[in-house]
Amino acid sequence: MGSSFMMTAPQRVRVICFDVSGAVLLLKWRDPVDGRVFWEPPGGGIEPGETSREAAVRELYEETGLDAEISRRSILVDRDYIWAGRRHLHVEEVFRAETRSAGIKLARPTDEELATFVDWHFFAPDELERLDAPLEPPTLRAAVLRLDEDRRVEALRNMPPHQRSS
Repeated sequence: MGSSFMMTAPQRVRVICFDVSGAVLLLKWRDPVDGRVFWEPPGGGIEPGETSREAAVRELYEETGLDAEISRRSILVDRDYIWAGRRHLHVEEVFRAETRSAGIKLARPTDEELATFVDWHFFAPDELERLDAPLEPPTLRAAVLRLDEDRRVEALRNMPPHQRSS
């Protein structure tokens, strides 16, 4: 999952947010120019003076109303896509978060987000191969599985030794 755009610092962030059952939050969007519909995790641009982790916290809140704990660990994902008639080519830093909330709301949406937001849903990782619209970025399944494995390893480490199965 290494980045071929590694010479460039991440310009955008994404947050793979897990609920207590391990399901992943995805947002469904409709491109304002070509009408293409797709699912992707919450995220967006990094503002001047902001770290990528600070941007992840802000974007998760703005797009979902969630104030979840964002992990310090992240992975880099290349993006190459068309949005609103323009090609975008950059690196996104993807973080893991966890929430106990069952619902979301657009907390501070832009006009563009209000016009293009379609739906949201928590999906079990094995459901990501059967979505009703494409998943963006296409390599996101691998990132979800990698970050979900980190979550399970962390949970196992925090479990009392007598509760761990051998």
